Amino acid sequence: MPYFVALFEMIDKDKDKDILDVHIDFLNENIKKGNIFAKGPFMDHSGGLVIYKMKTFEEAECLAKSDPVIVNNTRKLIFKEWKTTLPE
Repeated sequence: MPYFVALFEMIDKDKDKDILDVHIDFLNENIKKGNIFAKGPFMDHSGGLVIYKMKTFEEAECLAKSDPVIVNNTRKLIFKEWKTTLPE
């Protein structure tokens, strides 16, 4: 199954703080569903990264765009298909 990377670049830190718990709940729900391979914030607080493991680019991009940080316009989305070079 392919991987897709979402870079969530911070654009509104104050508003982002207000929805952080909803964002984390959204991510945790999708981890349970098997849609997310890895996630985490950048240490400089400029945003975060999520690696999705889903069937198609379109499915994964749709999920990334439904993340509360995108819906509420607190972060900008950069979305790419990604290939791991580690053995699976």
